[in-house]
Amino acid sequence: MDIVVENLTKIYGLQKAVDDISFRVETGEVLGFLGPNGAGKSTTMKAITTYLSPSAGTIRLGNFNIYDHPEEIRRRIGYLPENNPLYLDMPVIDYLAFVAKLQGIPQNKIKERILEMVKVCGLEGEKHKKIAELSKGYRQRVGLTQALIHDPQVLILDEPTTGLDPNQIVEIRELIRKIGREKTVILSSHILAEVEATCDRIMIINKGKIVADGTADTLRKHAGGKEIVHVTIEDGSLNEIHQALAALESVEMVDFVNKENGTFEVQSKTNQSSRRAIFQLCVNNNWMLTRLSPVETRLEDVFRELTIH
Repeated sequence: MDIVVENLTKIYGLQKAVDDISFRVETGEVLGFLGPNGAGKSTTMKAITTYLSPSAGTIRLGNFNIYDHPEEIRRRIGYLPENNPLYLDMPVIDYLAFVAKLQGIPQNKIKERILEMVKVCGLEGEKHKKIAELSKGYRQRVGLTQALIHDPQVLILDEPTTGLDPNQIVEIRELIRKIGREKTVILSSHILAEVEATCDRIMIINKGKIVADGTADTLRKHAGGKEIVHVTIEDGSLNEIHQALAALESVEMVDFVNKENGTFEVQSKTNQSSRRAIFQLCVNNNWMLTRLSPVETRLEDVFRELTIH
């Protein structure tokens, strides 16, 4: 089931939390939703789930829109909010049975569905404990289980790996990717490596506006735009090599990376490459070029560049 957001705006008093954004998420796609605190991520996700009404714009899930068919949309969405509200005094299995009834699962199928999802989300050893007795990581698993209990077509996950240890994160990541083959998934996270490993596509929002949308590789290329290479040269003096590299026509900036082994970071001018010129420079000066390797722009750098202002 596709999600279509058109000209979505949400205003709180004098603050415009979401500012006229539009995007589409297709069935079988896992979209990573990134942005600094207060950027509008949670507001957008709450609008999609009909938890709040937009000030302007519309949202459709398949043939249903949030104004005319809110109940139909809720039936088709599994939602794990950031604060993961749970009834702490209830045993896990009783809580899941309660949620299953709320979601309209037939009584004769509730037990089977609970056991299936408890296994999928790794709660077998915890299912009879009270939720209050669980670690934060296991509580997060309970929240994910309740979001999946009714087999929704759309899954909205707000910080789904909060409180999980590295092994649990890998397991949840694999679960989300498996789910994403059949469902439409939007997840937000502050862990950029997690989003890159889990999502097919990444969208970055800042101050209520979408500032980037594409695969991780596309965002790196778009935001970077300048070739960066690490260069290690032997035989010449450091100052001499530094000056020669900086004098190359295609080079914009040269910095030291490691003075002990003579490694420099060379940044080329926009849409230019300096690798051939560096190689020729070494040939002309009889210098030994022992390293010439490109530096990939990190997703963290892309995020900072797009959201720091």
